[in-house]
Parts: sequence; structure tokens; C-alpha cells
Amino acid sequence: MATTRTAKTHWEGNLLDGKGTVALESSKLGSYDVSWPARSAEPGGKTSPEELIAAAHSSCYSMAFSHGLAGKGHTVETLDTQADVTFQPGEGIVKIALTVQAKVPGLSQEEFQAAAEDAKKNCPVSQALAGVKDITLEATLLP
Repeated sequence: MATTRTAKTHWEGNLLDGKGTVALESSKLGSYDVSWPARSAEPGGKTSPEELIAAAHSSCYSMAFSHGLAGKGHTVETLDTQADVTFQPGEGIVKIALTVQAKVPGLSQEEFQAAAEDAKKNCPVSQALAGVKDITLEATLLP
């Protein structure tokens, strides 16, 4: 079954001096201020499209990794994923660095690395971001 999620943004003013609010409409979890400086300089208590992409990518990757391991009979004890999205004004998103640490009893280092790469390849958000030329993955299996 296909699902659709909705976010809305209200913007006032020009790019450099304007400001906006993005609302997570589907979940009703809240509204967040956005601005150009939050993208190109310091966040200053505001979010940016890149931070929202990082949130989407880290959560989707974690789900894909956990699901892939479960499909091979492994139970994830803990899984922590960080996504760092680099925005370069004039160029766009130039890099995404995924870092994952997981505790998965009974899994070899080789199986872990293969599953980590598979999740990166098959995560729907990774696929949606395939236009980003530099997506890296650092995966650490914890004892």
C-alpha cells in the first residue's frame, strides 16, 4: 500500500532576508523555522532543508539496515546512524556522510559490512538522493 506524507512551508520575503516555517502536516509533530542563514551559515535555532534531508536519510537507512539484517536472521541490539549533509551555496548538496554503529550479536565483520552497504544501496531515501555524487558510509560493528 502506497503512503503519502505531507510537509508545508510558508515563506515571506526574498531568499537572503526572508524567513519561513515548515510544518510536518502528516504527523502533526510541529512547525520549524527555516531561513537562508540556517542553510549557509549558522542554524541559529532554525532548521534547513539539508537538516531535514539528514533526518530522513539517517532514519530510513536505520530502518533498511535493521530490516536487511532481520531478513538474514540477525537481531539488532542497537543501531545508531548519523547523516551529515553538506550544502555548498551555488552547488547544492555536495556530500552526504553516513556513519553507523551497531551491536548485532553473532554477526561477522564481513557480514556486517555487506549488510551496511546493501542498506545504503536499497534505502529508499538513498535511492532518492542518488544525484548526490559523494555519499560515503562508515560502518562500525560494536562488540
